[in-house]
Amino acid sequence: MKYLMPFCFGILFLFCSVMEAQDLSAYQKKYFEKNGDSIPYRLLLPKDYDPTVKYPLILFLHGSGERGNNNEAQLVHGSSLFLQEAVRSNYQAIVVFPQCAANSSWAKVDYAGNADNFKFIFHEDADATKDMLLLEGLLKYLKKSYKLDKNRLYVGGLSMGGMGTFELVRRNPKMFAAAFPICGGANPQISKKLKKPHWWIFHGEADTVVPEKYSADMAQAMGQLGINTKYTVYPGVGHNSWDNAFAEPELLSWLFSKSK
Repeated sequence: MKYLMPFCFGILFLFCSVMEAQDLSAYQKKYFEKNGDSIPYRLLLPKDYDPTVKYPLILFLHGSGERGNNNEAQLVHGSSLFLQEAVRSNYQAIVVFPQCAANSSWAKVDYAGNADNFKFIFHEDADATKDMLLLEGLLKYLKKSYKLDKNRLYVGGLSMGGMGTFELVRRNPKMFAAAFPICGGANPQISKKLKKPHWWIFHGEADTVVPEKYSADMAQAMGQLGINTKYTVYPGVGHNSWDNAFAEPELLSWLFSKSK
């Protein structure tokens, strides 16, 4: 127990240092409200933004560790990629990072077993979580508030957000042109509702938090239906396979090449 406090302070210091090392102020702090509930989100407009131009939308869903309401934690992973000068110049888009509440999730997922025999239970047709409904409301609001290229809407996410990526597409099967879930998973039975977008699925082979089999099962089921699916597994990589995915030199060129 005496080692716990220094460890927690160390993690907090590391988190603060990472956030301070990056100038994330370009991501505007915003909130979407619906029926008395709200969802925080950060919005990055394209370089030299022109409100008369239609832009692609990139929606990115964070993992369970970034939940809350501070409208900051969701930027820990991935946000710096879209701030790179080359990316802002070559891949102009409106980028949105919403934040899921601490007691909620993007998709309804249950759990069974114990530490030695733990498994996720993904549903085929579960009711939407509160934050999924808020997320869908936010998307409608963004479509009304900005000139979006509705043929080039993209969604991705990591861990809980990877699961949310599958769920959001399941619930909105004609909305997105491409999706890139990282170390996530879903019920393979939903694959028939995932046919419209192009998919690039990522996972670490040594992931013990969300085992790689959950992405492998999805990729296999989707491939059997002829869905445009790429699947990349990183040997020896654990749960933080998002680092590898964000470093993929072809990720953004692949994403932006997709249109409905």
